[in-house]
Amino acid sequence: MKVCILGSGLTALTLAKALVNQNIFVDLVSFNKNLKKNSSRTIGISKTNCEYFNKNIINIDKIIWKLKKIEIYNDNSVNEKILNFENNKDQLFSIVKNNQIYATLNKSLSNNKFFKKKNFKKKTSDLNKYNLIINTNYNSIFTKKHFSKKIEKTYNSLAYTTIIEHERVLNNVAIQIFTKFGPLAFLPISSNKTSIVYSIYNSKKNDNVKIIELINKYNFKYNIKKIEKVESFDLKSLVLRSYYHNNILAFGDLLHRIHPLAGQGFNMTIRDIKTLINIIKNKIDLGLAIDSSVNKEFEKKLRHRNYIFFNGIDFIHEFFNLERKFNSRVLTKSIKLIGKNPSLNKMFTTIADRGINF
Repeated sequence: MKVCILGSGLTALTLAKALVNQNIFVDLVSFNKNLKKNSSRTIGISKTNCEYFNKNIINIDKIIWKLKKIEIYNDNSVNEKILNFENNKDQLFSIVKNNQIYATLNKSLSNNKFFKKKNFKKKTSDLNKYNLIINTNYNSIFTKKHFSKKIEKTYNSLAYTTIIEHERVLNNVAIQIFTKFGPLAFLPISSNKTSIVYSIYNSKKNDNVKIIELINKYNFKYNIKKIEKVESFDLKSLVLRSYYHNNILAFGDLLHRIHPLAGQGFNMTIRDIKTLINIIKNKIDLGLAIDSSVNKEFEKKLRHRNYIFFNGIDFIHEFFNLERKFNSRVLTKSIKLIGKNPSLNKMFTTIADRGINF
C-alpha cells in the first residue's frame, strides 16, 4: 500500500508519521520548497490527544509544557474569573511550539524506510500509482478543482502571535481574556516564557505597537522582560461540504479551520488522524482494498461531528462578541452560573479534551 500526502506543513508530517508507524509507504509531495515557519506560533494539545500522540505517533513529552488549569476572564471582570477548568492531579492541556514539534517529526521521518519527500511535478499521471492521495495543501492542483465548496466565515480580525520572556513563576495556568478588542490568550510554554495569541477586531496589519501596549495593559501576572517579534495572520473559519473526491481526501486546515480562541484546531486534526488510521487498520486486518471506500467511511464518521464542533467554537466567539458590542455583564453572570455547576463544567472539559462523541 502506498499513500501520497500533498503538503509539507505540520499536519502533513503528523499524518505521515502516523501512517509509517503502521508500515504504510508514504510519499510527501511538497509544493513550497521554502515553507515559512512562524517562530512564535504555538499549539494546544488536550490530555487525551497528547496521550494518543505519544503512543501512536511520536513521544513529545520532552518538548511540551503541561497545564493544570485554564482561567477565563473578560474586560468587565479582569480581576474575577468567569470560568475555571482545572485538573490538579494531572495535565489538562499542553502547549508546544510549532517549530519544535515540526522539527521532531521531520527528524524522525528523515531516516524512515517507509517515507520519502518529493517536490511536486506537473504531471498528475504520476499520482495514479497511489492507493490514497491526502491533500493538506491550499495550493495543490486538486484544491480549487474538487474542494472549493465550503461554508466559510471571515471574522474581519487579525490574530497576533508573540512570545513574552518574564521572571520565573509557577507557570501552569493558561489565561483567556475576552477583551473589548478581541480574545487574548496567555499560554505558558516554560517557567519564564509564555505564548501570546491576540485576535483583534477590525485590526490593520503592522499594528504591532498597539498590540504590545494591549498585552502590557491586560497582563496581571508576569513581570515582562522582553516581547519577541509580533507576527500576524488573517482569521477565517471554514468547513468543506465534501471531504473527498474518489481516492483524494481533504485533510487538516483545508478540511476545517476554526477560530483559535479555544485552541482546538490541531486537536480536531489529531482526532481525524486517529479515525483515519483506525479505518485503514480495520480494512487491512479484514483483507479489504484501501481505496476511495476509506474516504467515504471517514466522511460518514466525522462530517457531522466536525460540523457541530465547528459551530460550537463559532458560537463561543459570537457569544462573547455580543457582550462586547452591548457592553453588558448579563451574559458574564450567566456564564458564571454555568461554571459553578460541576456537571456542566465537567461536560465542557470533556468535550474540549475528547471532542464530540455520540
